[in-house]
Amino acid sequence: MQRSSPSLLALAALVVAFAAPAPITRAQNMTPVSGASAASAEAGFDDDDDYDDYAPPAISDPVEGFNRRVFAFNDWAYTRVIDPAVKGYEFVVRPPVNRAIGNFYDNARYPVRLVNSLLQGKFRRADLETRKFVVNTLGGLGGFIRQSENVPLLARLPREDFGQTLGVWGVPHGPYVVLPILGGSSLRDVGGRVADSVVSPTGWEYIDLGNREWMGALSWEWQSAITVTDTMSSLPFVLQLYADMKASAVDPYLSVRDATRRYRDAATAR
Repeated sequence: MQRSSPSLLALAALVVAFAAPAPITRAQNMTPVSGASAASAEAGFDDDDDYDDYAPPAISDPVEGFNRRVFAFNDWAYTRVIDPAVKGYEFVVRPPVNRAIGNFYDNARYPVRLVNSLLQGKFRRADLETRKFVVNTLGGLGGFIRQSENVPLLARLPREDFGQTLGVWGVPHGPYVVLPILGGSSLRDVGGRVADSVVSPTGWEYIDLGNREWMGALSWEWQSAITVTDTMSSLPFVLQLYADMKASAVDPYLSVRDATRRYRDAATAR
């Protein structure tokens, strides 16, 4: 029997999975609230260093009018559609379980961090990432428990991605663009996300590279469940950070845009 196509829900979840209402995989505010600060600390971010209130960065924004219209649409989608959906999901999948799911998928993205550490010449960090993966996989039930938090050397490793790798190589950010649902990002980071999705096991289902018969054997229901749970496990964090960046802003568009750039520059410099 021919396999059915993935549901619209799965495809939508894939789109949101790349999202970062602040490009990010995870962007922050200049003044994060305590909940976001705790989440940032857990993810290895240092809010005090990354979001001090200094002069706005110089950002190329040649299509600002278009970007603002898309930003307004995204803001409506995040607050009126995605946020209620996430709250409903969290009512069914309680936060401790959702956190464990997030830990699992974060552990599965080890190849992304390893490859980009090597591409940047950070061989010591690549070694630590490998140790962290082994500790969480063997000691944390396949990655559901983040045992590396108990190892000081591994607890706060900065995350690496291909957008940062391009920055280390001297590739400029390029124009700032805001894409529907995906949020705002530089062209450099958009390309980085695509490259990371090729390396990450969580993106292999949607990219026809290599011989992955085991993935093709999965029913679309299982593939949809993988995509949805992966997406939903990270969305509470992302939506909180987005709300932080907007908080008390005279111009939310500029607040999100500038905080996003500061975060990416700080991450690249680590």
